[in-house]
Amino acid sequence: MKLTIFAATGGIGRHLLAQAVAAGHDVTAVVRNPESLTEWGGQMRVVTADLAAADPAVLASTVDGRDAVLSGLGPRKPRSPAAITSRGTHAIVAAMQATGIKRLVVVSAAPIGTVPSPGLPNPPKHDPGDGFFMRHLGSRFAGAMFREHYADLALMEDIVRGSDLDWTISRPPRLTDKPLTGVYRTAYGQNLRGGSYVSRADVAHHMLRVLDQPETIKKSVGIAN
Repeated sequence: MKLTIFAATGGIGRHLLAQAVAAGHDVTAVVRNPESLTEWGGQMRVVTADLAAADPAVLASTVDGRDAVLSGLGPRKPRSPAAITSRGTHAIVAAMQATGIKRLVVVSAAPIGTVPSPGLPNPPKHDPGDGFFMRHLGSRFAGAMFREHYADLALMEDIVRGSDLDWTISRPPRLTDKPLTGVYRTAYGQNLRGGSYVSRADVAHHMLRVLDQPETIKKSVGIAN
């Protein structure tokens, strides 16, 4: 399969890249700093692009003729600049629409189903998959710590849902650096009861897996170990 991976040097992006190459896919990696991919030699095409101020022509060239696009775009830490995810995703969606590429898989976060956005100003107060702790304590703490980034992820989801693309949104909870297991739980449109964490490697594994699952198109999918 011909794949383009955005934010390919990020926490999830690196796993997407490694797993896609290992599976024999034809990969184009879109990164801000290509020097961080020198270890991969000639195993993929590498394109330099800053999604905070992307050149539409450059982005169009990265997705043209591809079978699917995957984005690991997101804030790397709580104090990193907000709005990068929505701004970058807007550019990715525009590039895909300009070139007629339809399949898109992006990563979001478990709490976003309850975060207000312009496209969903009155979301449910609680996610149907959340247990007592997340409903009353965990979501409140996470919301206070990541307020700006959650608002940006909610706006990113608006952009994706409002497009005419064949999208899937992955919503993991707390991310860890544990190794790939390939064993995790998923649920359409809601979080997983008791699912407080998942490894970045397993999120990447699932993002690649849904490419062969047409039933995930136009769905948000909760994932947790």
